[in-house]
Amino acid sequence: MNYKSDVLTTVTRNTLSFEKGTNNIYESLVVISKRANQISAEMKEELNGKLSEFNQQSDNLEEIFENREQIEISKYYERLPKPTLIALQEYAEDKIYYRNPANETL
Repeated sequence: MNYKSDVLTTVTRNTLSFEKGTNNIYESLVVISKRANQISAEMKEELNGKLSEFNQQSDNLEEIFENREQIEISKYYERLPKPTLIALQEYAEDKIYYRNPANETL
């Protein structure tokens, strides 16, 4: 997944703008937080997959090898924007699909 985002820092936001999709600020924040958790899990899974290539089975703790590629991969993921910022941007751009079954009528 492409985690590149224009937002790299925290900015002040108008809390009333969160009402636009759900008509409830708190419900919107729940949607954003659930999306941030999804993004975080995807990023962690992707990072663990890339770092698992470097795992070496060793019985001795003194035999720890530093791999330059492994360090570069870790630095790349550290520089990415936080999942919350990505989720906020996706919500602002209407890229998140959500529904509340309690509000739906049969």
